[in-house]
Amino acid sequence: MRFISALLLFGQVWLRLLQGRTCYRRIIEHMVKVGPGSISPVLLVSFFAGMIFTIQTARELVKFGAVNAVGGAFALAFCRELAPILTASIIAGQVGSAFAAEIGAMIVTEQVDALYMLRTNPIDYLVLPRMVACCLLLPILTIFSLVTGIIGGIFAAVEFYQVVPEIFLESVREFLEPSDLYIILFKGFIFGVLVAFIGCCYGLSTCGGAKEVGESATKAVVSSWVMIFIMDFFLSLLFFEKPIF
Repeated sequence: MRFISALLLFGQVWLRLLQGRTCYRRIIEHMVKVGPGSISPVLLVSFFAGMIFTIQTARELVKFGAVNAVGGAFALAFCRELAPILTASIIAGQVGSAFAAEIGAMIVTEQVDALYMLRTNPIDYLVLPRMVACCLLLPILTIFSLVTGIIGGIFAAVEFYQVVPEIFLESVREFLEPSDLYIILFKGFIFGVLVAFIGCCYGLSTCGGAKEVGESATKAVVSSWVMIFIMDFFLSLLFFEKPIF
């Protein structure tokens, strides 16, 4: 039943988005929450994740005398996969849960019913601004995460394995194609849709009291993480898996 409701909500969201029925002032408000409000944990996690990944890969590559490939291994795994996933996961935990809790609290306190009385569609006022904000900001945050992760990788490579930064960056440029940047941005967009939609969907389906609001926020985060990994798998197959014949 929840799945059918989610499909109906998804159709309504895109229909009303194409019709231009949204509150642009609230888009700016939510963009502040998604962007500046979330950038600190995104940068911090990306920096340390970049260092951790470089330490693990460089240790093995140095044994085989493949120091020049450290940046390439970093580019293939961190830039293509980890940066978008880490960014989306952080946004799901910080922003997606907030969306579910805010809308859920409005449901249980009958504020959404008041919107109907004011002839305001909750999808236009509550869902669309959040989805647009996530779709616009998550790709940008992913690029910030990517750059910060590379800086962390360079720091770890230089500090622990004496890899020259120029060699690391040259290896990254050699393995990372320009088209990969567009794929990374597209992943950020898709993950933004998932995080915002799942958060709003759980919020709108909340019923009961404060306990159910907390449960909706928790379920929204877990469901977002699961869908992010599932979607990333299929996107990776689509963009990076080459046919064998």
